[in-house]
This record gives sequence, C-alpha cells and structure tokens, in this order.
Amino acid sequence: MQHDTVTGRYGDFILCFFSASPFLHVPAYSNKGAKMDKARAHVMISGRVQGVFFRAYTQEAARARNILGWVMNTRDGRVEAILEGEKEQVEDMITWCHQGSPMSRVTGVDVNWQDYTGEFNDFSVRYPW
Repeated sequence: MQHDTVTGRYGDFILCFFSASPFLHVPAYSNKGAKMDKARAHVMISGRVQGVFFRAYTQEAARARNILGWVMNTRDGRVEAILEGEKEQVEDMITWCHQGSPMSRVTGVDVNWQDYTGEFNDFSVRYPW
C-alpha cells in the first residue's frame, strides 16, 4: 500500500492508496507503432459469483483496463458480461474473470467471441429485474 503525508489546516494526515481488489493488477501494454485490434466477448461466469461483489469488482477491473460494456447477474445464478476494447486487454479481462472477486469461487467461464460494435461509452453494472 502506498501512502503520502499531507499537511492540512488541522494537522498532518496520511492518505493511503490501495486497490479494493488484489486481482486488479494490469500489465503494461505497448502500442508504439502497432495497430491494436478491437474485440468483443460475451462472457458467462459460473460458480459462487452472486452476493460476493463480483459485479463491482468486475466493473473496477474493466475500467482499469479501458474495457467498455456491462456486467449483470442472471436468474440462474451466473454473471454475464459484454467486454469490448483492445483484444489483448479483453483477453486479460477474461483471465481476470477466472479469478473474480476475493470472495467468489469461479467454476467456469464461457466465452463467445463476437464482432466488435463500439456501442459503449463506459463499463456499467446492469440490473435486469
């Protein structure tokens, strides 16, 4: 955990900087001189993935990777997501889905690659019902 000491009106304060997710590590990508391929994946995650903050952690991990799309719970107990972005980062996000949030227990990740649409401006949590 990183921290800085800040002197304010009422004394010194320590500001701590940390990620809520131990799985948030994002590798550095270099795109110098290379055209990055865009990709879209429809992902279904199975296991203990509801009631364990899986969607919130997924949103945090996706935004850290510049992934656009959405994530939501399904009625059958799985989590569904659409991931769009640079192919390498989408693949990294799928790898993250195999781990999930700290309290989750992922037993399966089904991936269906689709044509990139560019329809999203952000990564959101959806509430279908």
